[in-house]
Amino acid sequence: MALSANMNVMLRAAEKASRSLVRDFGEVEQLQVSMKGPGDFVSAADMRAEKIIFEELQKARPDFGFLMEESGVVKGKDTENRWIIDPLDGTTNFLHGIPYWAISIALEHKGEIVAGLIYDPITDEMFRAEKGDGAFMRNKRLRVSGRRDLPLSVIVGGSAGKRPERSNLSAYLKQVENISNSGAGYRKNASASLDLAYVAAGRYDAYWESSLKPWDVAAGFLIVKEAGGYVGTLDGKGDPVFGGDIFATNGNLTDPVRKLLTSSEAAAA
Repeated sequence: MALSANMNVMLRAAEKASRSLVRDFGEVEQLQVSMKGPGDFVSAADMRAEKIIFEELQKARPDFGFLMEESGVVKGKDTENRWIIDPLDGTTNFLHGIPYWAISIALEHKGEIVAGLIYDPITDEMFRAEKGDGAFMRNKRLRVSGRRDLPLSVIVGGSAGKRPERSNLSAYLKQVENISNSGAGYRKNASASLDLAYVAAGRYDAYWESSLKPWDVAAGFLIVKEAGGYVGTLDGKGDPVFGGDIFATNGNLTDPVRKLLTSSEAAAA
């Protein structure tokens, strides 16, 4: 299947960065790690991977801008196009030798996400989508699950964590309690991009998290949409990519899962 020029550029950048990350993952105990904030580590591997992706994308599209997790905003001459990059989503997993992390690259055009790629180097699964062209894992078309019953579903979410903006831990715990009481399975994996990719692939049926950044979710947002799923926010307002809160489902479970997560008990907790 022929890929667009932009997707080929993204794929090459992700694969090149992945080789560096895989080498570092094999020597995780020797990595030099610095604290970026409570529960939010940045590693030498993270920085190296971002540099590789930046250089590859800039070489191919020298006028495009960038929004990156570690290096922030780099303005380009072309103000309509911008790469959004998370070189290592799931850094804490990576640093503990847990093989659940990914590279996420998205292309924003005039404020809209038009291409997204999530690459898991450990499983060699490359999830991708372009606006209007569907979602794929390599050349296999992705579709969200068709599940309609909560007891048969698996819901994945993020925790309130230790960051100040994630201080409402009691509300999060009530959400998890509501999910468990519904009979649905619950998972917490600490990689937003892979969680969204798994919703697109039909492995998970719903995902929610708050206090995220655009680089966490930009690619996954488009991949879920192009796989036929729903992507929005829990309250149905705001921008799930740039607003910080995201809620994604297979479409069938949007209303029942939203009800679980926004019940009066959870909201008041």
